[in-house]
Amino acid sequence: MIQLNAAPGIHRIEDDNTNWYLVEDADGLTIVDAGVPRSWASLHEALRRIGREASDIRAVVLTHGHFDHVGFAERARTELRIPVYVHEDDVPLTRHPWRYDFERAPWFYFATQIQALPNIARFVRDRAFWPPPIREVIRYGDGGTLDVPGHPRIVPTPGHTLGHCGLHFPDRDAVIAGDALVTLDPYTNRTGPRLVARAATVDSERNRMTIEALAATEARIVLTGHGPVWDRGAREAVAAARAAPVA
Repeated sequence: MIQLNAAPGIHRIEDDNTNWYLVEDADGLTIVDAGVPRSWASLHEALRRIGREASDIRAVVLTHGHFDHVGFAERARTELRIPVYVHEDDVPLTRHPWRYDFERAPWFYFATQIQALPNIARFVRDRAFWPPPIREVIRYGDGGTLDVPGHPRIVPTPGHTLGHCGLHFPDRDAVIAGDALVTLDPYTNRTGPRLVARAATVDSERNRMTIEALAATEARIVLTGHGPVWDRGAREAVAAARAAPVA
């Protein structure tokens, strides 16, 4: 699914209930997150839809290094010669995206959350659990603005992973939250702003505290790693996510 201009000049692409984004400006394109391996085909379809070429892409920026967000990143790096950016604390995940810490074993959700089994089945079908590791990355830190098209401001939100970061686009009144908060939890199929289940979160209490940084952006549009666009403001999304129980 391709949603053009989910925010001004930011296009949302969804594969297997996982969102990733194409950001446009006069200098070219930035990919934010890289979906699952089959998202490579979606990338080329999205480029066709917006009238751009792969040669317009200047960077892949990862909000974090989980398997369902690094899908085609290594392919983009090697075939298109595009640098991949990730927070320094998530570099180990990009090398081993299937080795991540969590608070509760994923098998518990597979056994008890029957409504979410189709999500898992799609991941298995599309080999989402086994993306190629990223052999070379550019590290970013906790602050500043990335020198890539769209010039996003880094918003540190550790907790889902140790190096998780959001990306704020002030001129577009939008923030890409990654999985710091989502509007669909793929492990339970629960909707509305919330934290991702403990099966994929390393420290939910830290996650709950650090998402205040998203609220502080005062962005109207919140673009998440899973689920539909939230257009009622970052502050309201954060309040709802904090109020929702963590599965």
